[in-house]
Amino acid sequence: MQVVVLGAGNIGKLIACLLANTSEYEVTLADAQVKDFNKETLGTAQDKIELASVDATDARALASFFKKKQPVGVVSALPFFCNPLVAEQSKAVGAHYFDLTEDTQVTEAVSKLSKGAKQAFVPQCGLAPGLISIVANDLMKEFEKIDSVSLRVGALPVHPNTVLKYALTWSTEGLINEYGNPCYAIVNYDRFALQPLEGLETIEIDGMVYEAFNTSGGLGSLVKSYDGQVRNLTYKTIRYPGHCEKIRLLMNDLRLNEDRETLQKILEKSVPRTTDDVVIVYVLVTGMLEGQYMQRTFVKKVYPKTIADRRWAAIQVTTATCLCSVVDIVLQNPDKYQGEIRQEQFALDDIFSNRFGQHIKV
Repeated sequence: MQVVVLGAGNIGKLIACLLANTSEYEVTLADAQVKDFNKETLGTAQDKIELASVDATDARALASFFKKKQPVGVVSALPFFCNPLVAEQSKAVGAHYFDLTEDTQVTEAVSKLSKGAKQAFVPQCGLAPGLISIVANDLMKEFEKIDSVSLRVGALPVHPNTVLKYALTWSTEGLINEYGNPCYAIVNYDRFALQPLEGLETIEIDGMVYEAFNTSGGLGSLVKSYDGQVRNLTYKTIRYPGHCEKIRLLMNDLRLNEDRETLQKILEKSVPRTTDDVVIVYVLVTGMLEGQYMQRTFVKKVYPKTIADRRWAAIQVTTATCLCSVVDIVLQNPDKYQGEIRQEQFALDDIFSNRFGQHIKV
C-alpha cells in the first residue's frame, strides 16, 4: 500500500521509518526542502523510502503529486495550518487522512471535509491529543458514573539547565499555539474555554514534583464525546516548577502572544533542542465503580529509543508510534473506518498490541 508522509521533520522521519520497515507499506516522504535532506538520518530504512519534493501549501502542486502517487493513506506531519489543504486534496484522491494537529480550528475544518467521505479522516493522532485521549477513554469506560477526569502530559528534558527549565523537543509553532490559544474543558458539566497558562497546580509522580497548567488542544474531541457525561474534564501540560511563571512573562506581560513570530524567533535562538528527553503521560479518573467512589490512574514515562539503527527522542517515539498504530489499524481494516474518526474510537489494548505501539508499551 502506497503511503505518503508529508513533512520530513523529526516526527515525519520516524513515521516514514516505522511504516517503511514493514512489508505492507511503500512510503514516500515528501517535503518542500527535500533537497537539503540527509537520507542517512533514516537509518536502516533509508533505502526503503522514496523522497519527493512538494510544496504542501500549493494546491495545484499537491493535487498533481497525489494524482501521480495515488496513495492509500496520507499522513501530515506538517505545521497545523497546512492540514486543511492536505485533507482536501486527500479527499479528492480517495486517500485515508491522518494528522498530528492540536489546533481546534484545523480539526473543525477537517471534520467538515470528512462529511460524506468514504475514506477515514483521522485528525489529532500522536500524543496529546492522541494517546492521552485513548488512555482516558479506556479508563472512563470502567466507571458506572464518571466524576472527574484529569489528563496531564509533559515532554521534558531529562537534565534541565536553562532558566525556563525546558528544552525544545518538537514544533515551536505548535508549542506557542498550545500556550496561547483557548483551552476547552468541561467544568461542572458545562463546556468552557479556559485561559491558557492558568490553573497552575503541583503534581507528584514517582517522587518527582512537577507543575501543570492549562494548555490548548490536548483534550482533542473528548469534550464532545463526553459532553454531559462527566462533571470535570481538563487537560494540562506538565513542566518543571517555575516554567509557567516565565512563560507568562513572555506571552502575557511582554505581550508576545500578540507577536508569535517574534516569540518563535526568541525561543528557537535561546532555548536549546535536546534528544535527551522524557515523555510523561498521566491520567486520573474518579467516579462510581461497583457502588463505591473510586479512582483509576494511568502513569507512563517514555524515554529515547533506538529504532531502525538510530536513536530517537522520547517525543518522537511516543508521537510517531501512536500515529503509526492508528494508521496500521485503519489501513488494515479500511471497511470499518469512514468519515471522521475520533481518537477515543481506538482501544488502548489495540494500540499497545499493535506492532508499532509495542515500542512504547514496555
